[in-house]
Amino acid sequence: MAHYFNEPSRTFNEYLLVPGYSSKDCRIENVSLKTPIVKYKKGEEPKITANIPLVSAVMQAVSDDKMAVALAKEGGISFIFGSQSVENQVEMVKRVKSYKAGFVKSDTNLRPDQTLTDVLELKARTGHSTIAVTEDGTAEGRILGLVTSRDYRVSRMDPDTKISEFMTPFEKLIYAKEGCSLSEANDILWDNKLNAVPVIDDNQRLTHFVFRKDYDNHKSNPNELLDSHKRYVVGAGVNTRDYEERIPALVEAGADVLCIDSSEGYSEWQLDTIKWVRERYGDTVKIGAGNVVDKDGFNFLAEAGADFVKIGIGGGSICITREQKGIGRGQASAVIEVAEARDEYFKKTGVYVPICSDGGIVYDYHMTLALAMGADFIMLGRYFARFDESPTNKLNINGNYVKEYWGEGSNRARNWQRYDLGGDAKMKFEEGVDSYVPYAGSLHDNVNLSLNKVKATMCNCGVVSIQELQRDAKLTLVSATSIVEGGAHDVILRDSSQNAIR
Repeated sequence: MAHYFNEPSRTFNEYLLVPGYSSKDCRIENVSLKTPIVKYKKGEEPKITANIPLVSAVMQAVSDDKMAVALAKEGGISFIFGSQSVENQVEMVKRVKSYKAGFVKSDTNLRPDQTLTDVLELKARTGHSTIAVTEDGTAEGRILGLVTSRDYRVSRMDPDTKISEFMTPFEKLIYAKEGCSLSEANDILWDNKLNAVPVIDDNQRLTHFVFRKDYDNHKSNPNELLDSHKRYVVGAGVNTRDYEERIPALVEAGADVLCIDSSEGYSEWQLDTIKWVRERYGDTVKIGAGNVVDKDGFNFLAEAGADFVKIGIGGGSICITREQKGIGRGQASAVIEVAEARDEYFKKTGVYVPICSDGGIVYDYHMTLALAMGADFIMLGRYFARFDESPTNKLNINGNYVKEYWGEGSNRARNWQRYDLGGDAKMKFEEGVDSYVPYAGSLHDNVNLSLNKVKATMCNCGVVSIQELQRDAKLTLVSATSIVEGGAHDVILRDSSQNAIR
């Protein structure tokens, strides 16, 4: 007969942490969030670790090269989405690996024959006020001028005015030559009281920008995650369909770690993919697998050779797998069981296979709960989709700024390759929705706020590392009444915006 679990399927919202003894050393500045990303043997160091336990989801609406750079600066890893051509994904990986700290590729470019209307539309879309005017309107084109907010007055100019009529022409630009150091470029910025300096090659082509606003940012990223060549660490998503073509291209481009993006990982398709990687590359290529929700799924993927295992089916904010198919498990229950299986596997084999909790995070404190329950790191989609650095449009709807956010199982993404149905199967129905999320600003500010909450909670538990939290945390189930008690209640809030869910 069918197997029945005795315990209900529980979510993070049904648990709280119980405080532990806190010594005077339990201070936020003493907490380390360093965590392993790939498997390692007892007594050895993992080949890849992250400085924070956050990675961005393998999603069109979340993880491109811009997100990857921004998250690596904070110490985390982005998995660039694989539901695009191999060529496009490879180019994104290459841009991350070739990124020079402080030197920014221009993403705001126009031609001189375009108009003030185009300037205003581009500024509204990107939020950037410095626009490169190039011959062909591309980031690598021959630069002809620059437009900043000081170059035009909306109230006094015809919207159809050509950019060539009000831009600062090349002859008047102060710029840096390709090959200069960041220190030299910053000297040009400060000596000339500029907000941005274009970096130009010998053929008058734009290569990068250096911005004044980034100066302090670069000094405030002590956790940035770099490889042995001082390049940013980046991940990439793959599938079980075209992996023989996609994986070699991504490895050649410099991807540090791969992740099989699939709706369900306990399958022969993933076994075949991991086996192919091991036969071709041995242990030099790092690849995670999933998703699973119980010990059987974990043991299957660990034995197959996965470098990490991803947990979660149906818990994402845009995922409707449970609603459509009646399959999945509450994220807390899944993490707790898989963490136990991970620890048992480590005791038996001496190999530690990190686990990643994917989905189910609604509030910042859920991150701490996921780590306490045994997750080594957390994959987030909705959380990162809200930020400036996500690749989607920022829109104003009814006076509120939002960003677009859609699932890989939605008709918009049509990522049928992540559903291992065999043959030429395409998507028969949606398992994700197309939606909006409240715009939240910059990744840097939000991640720092969230992780300070995590660190503060860890201090309350009397621990200063994720490993100590996993070992010593005390958790309690909560009743529906205590959930209400935990928030503001029996008062009238001065500001109704305090009710908004972060």
